Amino acid sequence: MSSTGTQIHSTAILGEGVELGQDVKIGPHSVIAPGTVIGDRTDIGPQVVIDGHTTIGSDNRVGPKVNIHGVTTIGDGNTIFGQASMGTAPQDLSYRGEATCLVIGDRNVVREFVTINRGTIKGGGYTVIGSDNLLMACCHVAHDCEIDDHVIMANNVLLAGHIKVGRRANISGHTGAHHFVTIGAYAYVGGMTRMVQDVPPFMIVEGHPSRVRGVNVVGLERDGKPPETIAALRDAYKRIYRNRSSAEPRRRVLDALEADYPNQAEVLELVQALRNAEIGPKGRYRESLREEFTRLGRERILGETTV
Repeated sequence: MSSTGTQIHSTAILGEGVELGQDVKIGPHSVIAPGTVIGDRTDIGPQVVIDGHTTIGSDNRVGPKVNIHGVTTIGDGNTIFGQASMGTAPQDLSYRGEATCLVIGDRNVVREFVTINRGTIKGGGYTVIGSDNLLMACCHVAHDCEIDDHVIMANNVLLAGHIKVGRRANISGHTGAHHFVTIGAYAYVGGMTRMVQDVPPFMIVEGHPSRVRGVNVVGLERDGKPPETIAALRDAYKRIYRNRSSAEPRRRVLDALEADYPNQAEVLELVQALRNAEIGPKGRYRESLREEFTRLGRERILGETTV
Protein backbone atom coordinates (compact mmCIF):
# COMPACT_ATOMS: atom_id res chain seq x y z
CA MET A 1 0.00 0.00 0.00
CA SER A 2 1.45 3.38 -1.00
CA SER A 3 0.69 6.77 0.51
CA THR A 4 0.56 10.35 -0.77
CA GLY A 5 3.84 11.58 -2.21
CA THR A 6 5.37 8.12 -2.54
CA GLN A 7 7.38 7.42 -5.72
CA ILE A 8 7.88 3.85 -6.89
CA HIS A 9 9.97 3.19 -10.00
CA SER A 10 8.20 1.17 -12.67
CA THR A 11 10.79 -1.62 -12.48
CA ALA A 12 10.54 -2.05 -8.70
CA ILE A 13 8.73 -5.12 -7.38
CA LEU A 14 6.64 -4.90 -4.19
CA GLY A 15 5.18 -7.97 -2.53
CA GLU A 16 1.64 -8.22 -1.27
CA GLY A 17 0.89 -6.33 1.92
CA VAL A 18 3.92 -4.01 1.83
CA GLU A 19 3.17 -0.88 3.91
CA LEU A 20 4.70 2.42 2.83
CA GLY A 21 4.62 5.71 4.73
CA GLN A 22 4.44 9.25 3.36
CA ASP A 23 6.93 10.43 0.71
CA VAL A 24 8.75 7.11 0.36
CA LYS A 25 10.97 6.64 -2.71
CA ILE A 26 11.80 3.23 -4.15
CA GLY A 27 14.41 3.07 -6.91
CA PRO A 28 14.78 0.97 -10.05
CA HIS A 29 14.89 -2.83 -9.84
CA SER A 30 14.43 -2.91 -6.05
CA VAL A 31 12.55 -5.88 -4.60
CA ILE A 32 10.49 -5.46 -1.42
CA ALA A 33 9.18 -8.69 0.13
CA PRO A 34 5.67 -9.18 1.55
CA GLY A 35 5.22 -7.99 5.11
CA THR A 36 7.75 -5.16 4.86
CA VAL A 37 6.93 -1.86 6.61
CA ILE A 38 8.77 1.29 5.47
CA GLY A 39 8.37 4.57 7.34
CA ASP A 40 7.93 8.14 6.16
CA ARG A 41 10.46 9.88 3.90
CA THR A 42 12.62 6.79 3.52
CA ASP A 43 14.62 6.66 0.28
CA ILE A 44 15.29 3.14 -1.06
CA GLY A 45 17.96 3.23 -3.79
CA PRO A 46 18.25 1.07 -6.91
CA GLN A 47 18.70 -2.71 -6.79
CA VAL A 48 17.91 -2.94 -3.06
CA VAL A 49 16.58 -6.28 -1.80
CA ILE A 50 14.48 -6.23 1.40
CA ASP A 51 13.44 -9.74 2.43
CA GLY A 52 11.59 -11.30 5.33
CA HIS A 53 9.57 -9.42 7.97
CA THR A 54 11.47 -6.13 7.93
CA THR A 55 10.39 -2.86 9.55
CA ILE A 56 12.22 0.35 8.56
CA GLY A 57 11.50 3.61 10.37
CA SER A 58 11.29 7.11 8.95
CA ASP A 59 13.94 9.33 7.32
CA ASN A 60 16.25 6.48 6.31
CA ARG A 61 18.53 6.46 3.24
CA VAL A 62 19.29 3.05 1.74
CA GLY A 63 21.92 3.07 -1.02
CA PRO A 64 22.12 0.89 -4.13
CA LYS A 65 22.51 -2.90 -3.97
CA VAL A 66 21.81 -3.17 -0.25
CA ASN A 67 20.45 -6.53 0.94
CA ILE A 68 18.23 -6.65 4.05
CA HIS A 69 17.08 -10.12 5.08
CA GLY A 70 15.30 -11.97 7.87
CA VAL A 71 13.33 -10.48 10.74
CA THR A 72 14.85 -7.00 10.80
CA THR A 73 13.76 -3.76 12.46
CA ILE A 74 15.50 -0.51 11.45
CA GLY A 75 14.76 2.71 13.31
CA ASP A 76 14.59 6.33 12.16
CA GLY A 77 17.12 8.42 10.25
CA ASN A 78 19.62 5.71 9.28
CA THR A 79 21.89 5.98 6.22
CA ILE A 80 22.87 2.66 4.66
CA PHE A 81 25.37 2.73 1.79
CA GLY A 82 25.66 0.42 -1.18
CA GLN A 83 26.49 -3.28 -1.02
CA ALA A 84 25.74 -3.53 2.72
CA SER A 85 24.09 -6.78 3.81
CA MET A 86 22.00 -6.87 6.98
CA GLY A 87 19.81 -9.41 8.73
CA THR A 88 21.28 -12.42 6.94
CA ALA A 89 21.36 -15.81 8.62
CA PRO A 90 24.06 -16.23 11.28
CA GLN A 91 27.28 -17.96 10.30
CA ASP A 92 26.84 -20.54 13.04
CA LEU A 93 26.50 -24.31 12.63
CA SER A 94 23.80 -24.47 15.32
CA TYR A 95 21.41 -22.31 13.28
CA ARG A 96 18.41 -24.23 11.95
CA GLY A 97 16.43 -21.51 10.22
CA GLU A 98 14.74 -20.05 13.32
CA ALA A 99 13.12 -16.60 13.00
CA THR A 100 15.81 -14.79 14.95
CA CYS A 101 16.10 -11.02 14.73
CA LEU A 102 18.21 -7.98 13.93
CA VAL A 103 17.18 -4.67 15.53
CA ILE A 104 18.84 -1.41 14.46
CA GLY A 105 18.21 1.91 16.23
CA ASP A 106 18.17 5.47 14.88
CA ARG A 107 20.54 7.74 12.92
CA ASN A 108 23.20 5.11 12.23
CA VAL A 109 25.53 5.31 9.23
CA VAL A 110 26.33 1.93 7.71
CA ARG A 111 28.95 2.18 4.96
CA GLU A 112 29.78 0.00 1.97
CA PHE A 113 30.08 -3.79 2.28
CA VAL A 114 29.19 -3.90 5.96
CA THR A 115 27.67 -7.25 7.00
CA ILE A 116 25.41 -7.69 10.04
CA ASN A 117 23.96 -11.11 10.92
CA ARG A 118 20.86 -11.73 12.99
CA GLY A 119 20.95 -13.73 16.24
CA THR A 120 20.91 -17.39 17.22
CA ILE A 121 18.80 -19.24 19.75
CA LYS A 122 21.82 -19.97 21.92
CA GLY A 123 22.80 -16.29 21.91
CA GLY A 124 19.49 -14.79 22.97
CA GLY A 125 17.95 -14.58 19.49
CA TYR A 126 18.76 -10.93 18.78
CA THR A 127 21.58 -8.92 17.25
CA VAL A 128 21.10 -5.32 18.42
CA ILE A 129 22.63 -2.12 17.04
CA GLY A 130 21.92 1.05 19.05
CA SER A 131 21.71 4.61 17.75
CA ASP A 132 24.10 7.25 16.34
CA ASN A 133 26.76 4.72 15.39
CA LEU A 134 29.20 4.80 12.47
CA LEU A 135 30.15 1.46 10.90
CA MET A 136 32.76 2.14 8.23
CA ALA A 137 33.33 0.05 5.12
CA CYS A 138 33.77 -3.73 5.32
CA CYS A 139 32.97 -4.12 9.03
CA HIS A 140 31.39 -7.38 10.17
CA VAL A 141 29.00 -7.70 13.11
CA ALA A 142 28.30 -11.36 13.82
CA HIS A 143 25.28 -13.01 15.43
CA ASP A 144 24.08 -11.98 18.88
CA CYS A 145 26.30 -8.90 19.16
CA GLU A 146 25.10 -5.86 21.11
CA ILE A 147 26.39 -2.43 20.10
CA ASP A 148 25.43 0.52 22.27
CA ASP A 149 25.16 4.15 21.13
CA HIS A 150 27.71 6.54 19.57
CA VAL A 151 30.14 3.74 18.68
CA ILE A 152 32.68 4.19 15.89
CA MET A 153 33.98 1.12 14.05
CA ALA A 154 36.62 1.93 11.43
CA ASN A 155 37.21 -0.04 8.24
CA ASN A 156 37.51 -3.83 8.49
CA VAL A 157 36.62 -4.18 12.17
CA LEU A 158 35.58 -7.82 12.68
CA LEU A 159 33.36 -8.72 15.63
CA ALA A 160 32.77 -12.42 16.31
CA GLY A 161 29.53 -13.65 17.88
CA HIS A 162 28.10 -12.60 21.25
CA ILE A 163 30.25 -9.46 21.60
CA LYS A 164 29.08 -6.38 23.48
CA VAL A 165 30.43 -2.92 22.60
CA GLY A 166 29.83 -0.18 25.15
CA ARG A 167 28.72 3.39 24.50
CA ARG A 168 31.13 5.73 22.69
CA ALA A 169 33.76 3.04 22.14
CA ASN A 170 36.10 3.82 19.25
CA ILE A 171 37.53 0.80 17.42
CA SER A 172 40.28 1.42 14.86
CA GLY A 173 40.67 -0.39 11.56
CA HIS A 174 41.66 -4.00 10.90
CA THR A 175 40.97 -5.11 14.45
CA GLY A 176 39.41 -8.41 15.47
CA ALA A 177 37.55 -9.44 18.62
CA HIS A 178 37.14 -13.00 19.91
CA HIS A 179 33.60 -14.21 20.53
CA PHE A 180 32.04 -13.23 23.89
CA VAL A 181 34.45 -10.31 24.38
CA THR A 182 33.11 -7.13 26.02
CA ILE A 183 34.53 -3.82 24.76
CA GLY A 184 33.87 -1.27 27.47
CA ALA A 185 32.37 2.19 27.23
CA TYR A 186 34.70 4.92 25.93
CA ALA A 187 37.38 2.34 25.16
CA TYR A 188 39.78 3.21 22.36
CA VAL A 189 41.17 0.24 20.44
CA GLY A 190 44.27 0.82 18.32
CA GLY A 191 44.55 -0.39 14.75
CA MET A 192 45.26 -4.07 14.00
CA THR A 193 44.64 -5.04 17.62
CA ARG A 194 43.61 -8.61 18.51
CA MET A 195 41.11 -8.70 21.38
CA VAL A 196 40.87 -12.07 23.13
CA GLN A 197 39.86 -10.77 26.57
CA ASP A 198 37.46 -8.07 27.75
CA VAL A 199 38.55 -4.50 26.99
CA PRO A 200 38.22 -2.27 30.09
CA PRO A 201 36.04 0.83 29.78
CA PHE A 202 37.69 4.26 29.44
CA MET A 203 41.06 2.72 28.53
CA ILE A 204 43.26 2.68 25.43
CA VAL A 205 44.21 -0.83 24.31
CA GLU A 206 46.54 -1.87 21.52
CA GLY A 207 48.60 -4.87 20.51
CA HIS A 208 48.56 -8.48 19.40
CA PRO A 209 47.08 -9.54 21.78
CA SER A 210 45.79 -6.30 23.25
CA ARG A 211 47.35 -4.52 26.23
CA VAL A 212 46.09 -1.54 28.20
CA ARG A 213 48.23 1.50 27.35
CA GLY A 214 46.52 4.36 29.18
CA VAL A 215 43.31 6.33 29.71
CA ASN A 216 41.27 7.50 26.70
CA VAL A 217 41.59 11.13 27.71
CA VAL A 218 40.74 12.49 24.26
CA GLY A 219 37.48 10.57 24.07
CA LEU A 220 36.49 11.60 27.57
CA GLU A 221 37.29 15.27 26.95
CA ARG A 222 35.35 15.27 23.68
CA ASP A 223 32.29 14.05 25.55
CA GLY A 224 32.67 16.79 28.17
CA LYS A 225 33.75 14.68 31.12
CA PRO A 226 34.97 16.93 33.95
CA PRO A 227 38.67 17.10 34.85
CA GLU A 228 38.08 15.40 38.21
CA THR A 229 36.63 12.35 36.46
CA ILE A 230 39.61 12.09 34.13
CA ALA A 231 42.01 12.54 37.04
CA ALA A 232 40.28 9.76 38.98
CA LEU A 233 40.52 7.39 36.00
CA ARG A 234 44.19 8.24 35.56
CA ASP A 235 44.79 7.41 39.20
CA ALA A 236 42.90 4.14 38.78
CA TYR A 237 44.98 3.26 35.71
CA LYS A 238 48.25 3.86 37.57
CA ARG A 239 47.19 1.80 40.56
CA ILE A 240 45.83 -1.09 38.49
CA TYR A 241 48.38 -1.29 35.68
CA ARG A 242 51.52 0.63 36.68
CA ASN A 243 52.20 0.81 40.40
CA ARG A 244 50.73 -2.47 41.62
CA SER A 245 53.27 -4.88 43.07
CA SER A 246 53.21 -8.33 41.47
CA ALA A 247 52.52 -9.74 44.93
CA GLU A 248 49.50 -7.51 45.54
CA PRO A 249 46.22 -9.09 44.44
CA ARG A 250 44.21 -7.07 41.96
CA ARG A 251 41.10 -7.51 44.09
CA ARG A 252 42.75 -5.54 46.88
CA VAL A 253 43.49 -2.66 44.48
CA LEU A 254 39.91 -2.70 43.22
CA ASP A 255 38.55 -2.70 46.78
CA ALA A 256 40.72 0.31 47.57
CA LEU A 257 39.54 2.19 44.49
CA GLU A 258 35.92 1.57 45.46
CA ALA A 259 36.61 2.93 48.92
CA ASP A 260 38.49 5.97 47.62
CA TYR A 261 35.98 6.90 44.89
CA PRO A 262 32.52 5.89 46.21
CA ASN A 263 30.79 8.64 44.21
CA GLN A 264 32.83 8.44 41.00
CA ALA A 265 30.63 6.46 38.61
CA GLU A 266 33.30 5.95 35.95
CA VAL A 267 35.80 4.46 38.38
CA LEU A 268 33.13 2.18 39.80
CA GLU A 269 32.20 1.09 36.27
CA LEU A 270 35.84 0.27 35.55
CA VAL A 271 36.16 -1.71 38.77
CA GLN A 272 33.00 -3.70 38.04
CA ALA A 273 34.14 -4.47 34.50
CA LEU A 274 37.44 -5.86 35.75
CA ARG A 275 35.68 -7.99 38.33
CA ASN A 276 33.29 -9.29 35.68
CA ALA A 277 36.21 -10.25 33.44
CA GLU A 278 37.59 -12.43 36.22
CA ILE A 279 34.28 -14.33 36.41
CA GLY A 280 34.26 -15.42 32.78
CA PRO A 281 36.54 -18.10 31.33
CA LYS A 282 39.79 -16.68 29.92
CA GLY A 283 38.87 -13.11 30.84
CA ARG A 284 35.58 -12.92 28.91
CA TYR A 285 32.63 -12.16 31.19
CA ARG A 286 29.95 -12.97 28.63
CA GLU A 287 31.26 -16.54 28.43
CA SER A 288 29.78 -17.02 31.91
CA LEU A 289 26.32 -16.09 30.58
CA ARG A 290 25.99 -18.86 27.97
CA GLU A 291 23.16 -20.67 29.77
CA GLU A 292 21.27 -17.43 30.36
CA PHE A 293 21.59 -16.46 26.68
CA THR A 294 20.25 -19.85 25.59
CA ARG A 295 17.31 -19.64 28.00
CA LEU A 296 16.48 -16.16 26.74
CA GLY A 297 16.70 -17.21 23.11
CA ARG A 298 14.42 -20.21 23.59
CA GLU A 299 11.93 -17.99 25.39
CA ARG A 300 11.99 -15.11 22.90
CA ILE A 301 12.11 -17.04 19.64
CA LEU A 302 10.63 -20.46 20.38
CA GLY A 303 8.11 -19.35 23.02
CA GLU A 304 9.38 -21.81 25.59
CA THR A 305 9.07 -21.06 29.28
CA THR A 306 11.17 -22.35 32.13
CA VAL A 307 10.02 -22.92 35.68
